[in-house]
Amino acid sequence: MSFISRVDAELREGLGMLPVLKLPDDLYEVRKFSPLPREKADDVRETDLFITGAGGQGMLVKSYEPAERTEEDLLSAVLWIHGGGYILGHPEAEGALCEQFVQNAGCVVFAPDYRLAPEHPYPAALEDCYTLLCHIVSDAAEYRIDASRIAVGGGSAGGGLAAALALLARDRGGPALCFQMPLYPMLDDRNEAPSTHEDMDPAVWNRENNKAAWRMYLGESGEGSPYSAPSRATDLNGLPPAYLCVGQMDLFRDESISYAARLAQAGVDVELHVHPGCYHASELFIPDTQISRRIRLEYVDAMVRALSK
Repeated sequence: MSFISRVDAELREGLGMLPVLKLPDDLYEVRKFSPLPREKADDVRETDLFITGAGGQGMLVKSYEPAERTEEDLLSAVLWIHGGGYILGHPEAEGALCEQFVQNAGCVVFAPDYRLAPEHPYPAALEDCYTLLCHIVSDAAEYRIDASRIAVGGGSAGGGLAAALALLARDRGGPALCFQMPLYPMLDDRNEAPSTHEDMDPAVWNRENNKAAWRMYLGESGEGSPYSAPSRATDLNGLPPAYLCVGQMDLFRDESISYAARLAQAGVDVELHVHPGCYHASELFIPDTQISRRIRLEYVDAMVRALSK
């Protein structure tokens, strides 16, 4: 069966609306596009914070919290990392999802505008995220955050960074995370999994773009490490509980399934959802379909359950 015939009917119609990206040629042209405007939620307060990133420069962090929050509220926190192949993206593009976490989990969400490759190859993005995690914990009293209830998550490259951050925080003896949510994560620079060889529509994230993005992210090092490509990690013991989801038509299907299985084998509580008929990040690209709403509701609910423990 062809790729298009296996895609969910509602999502199939949206494929024609997605721009075809060819990396690395189109990188700087695509970066010119601003995130689509959105109607911001009245019950969520959005703030632009600026902290010193790992590179010593100012880093924008989008903060989202309940608008009616009282001074006495001590809330859980989510460090949400945007996707974009480590080379694209901005936290504003996932602002609606951050609002949804706030509305449902009653938490504070911090979304960093981390440095992008190829100008800033690994480990720049990961170190920026780790710096933010440490900042949240050190300033927990100011943000009125319960430092024992901090989760990390993201989709695609953001999912890869979430998984890497969980590993890095464990190995550095850094802030403890209560939960990790790598959604359809970009985990493996080797591109050896069978799903990376399956035929894809040119409008979705495909093998050639994935290879190009990894080359830009890894820079001169050329080969991934457990912290740049978490699939290479040999020790997954002691990591926080995890939730992963991936579309059956996603390039990252097999590496997501494999990582979830290895987490379980290491004694880490893990929940995995594989969605038939869905391609990479389809619930974000085509958000108003029935299946897209269901996918988002499922992982938002997982975050609510994790933060309420």
